[in-house]
Amino acid sequence: MDKKLLNVLVCPVTKGPLIFHKEKHELISVSARLAYPVRDDIPVMLEDEARTLTAEEVAQYRG
Repeated sequence: MDKKLLNVLVCPVTKGPLIFHKEKHELISVSARLAYPVRDDIPVMLEDEARTLTAEEVAQYRG
């Protein structure tokens, strides 16, 4: 994932920051509790395509 692109992208639901999870190929929005897929290096920033984060995942990313 291009770092410049990651700095520009925000969650389409909350307009909050995103965290790139390299192993899962996802962009994580902790505030929306959603994980947006990255397919062929292209972020799919559609709420309908995102999966809901579990409570454990949210706690993990909040640190």
